[in-house]
Amino acid sequence: MTNTLYCFGESGNAYKAALALTLAGIDWTPRHVDFFSGEARSPEFRSLNPMGEVPVLDADGVILTQSGVIQDWVMDETGRLCGDGSRVTRREILRWTIFDNQKVSGMAGPLRFLMNFLPEEKRPQEVIGFMSGRLKAALMVLEGELASRDWLVGDSLTCADISCAGYLYYDEPFTFDRAAYPAIDAWLARIAATPGWKHPYDLMQRAFPSSIMTKKERD
Repeated sequence: MTNTLYCFGESGNAYKAALALTLAGIDWTPRHVDFFSGEARSPEFRSLNPMGEVPVLDADGVILTQSGVIQDWVMDETGRLCGDGSRVTRREILRWTIFDNQKVSGMAGPLRFLMNFLPEEKRPQEVIGFMSGRLKAALMVLEGELASRDWLVGDSLTCADISCAGYLYYDEPFTFDRAAYPAIDAWLARIAATPGWKHPYDLMQRAFPSSIMTKKERD
């Protein structure tokens, strides 16, 4: 089977799909999408995904879009990253995936874009302030849950964790400070200690390898 993931390194949503594929042991090949030059809005790409966004997984001719759908496919195909696989557990994973899409990634993704990938003079400070407050509220929910357990669902890593953590490994500033959330910090470290884990920029090609520098690179 040939699995091609249309992606680019700066996309936290693509990272969720790439990391799930990797940790589940599925062979896949990245296909870099030149998002910042408009490739995702091209007629060719929209014929693949009318939504005009990554990730897109071509699973031997079956086209899957949206990170949550791709993660769901990974769980179905491999039986991995889904805890005990019961209906109750799968619904709980879905619950956290939806929470992430609306509250965590739904804020962190556009906030990180506004703060890093727009020219400084075009960064809307009122919008950034509003979204950072919304992100903080969502992170406090995660912090509270993870203060009393290692994983969001069950007693092992699942796609719920991968989904909610997707944007939190990026070093570009988006008002998230790991040190301010000790339970989240420990959880991110547990995920990163999983055999096979890789940082998003090690799994996918970056669009800005030098002009947008990570905190580590700036230091």
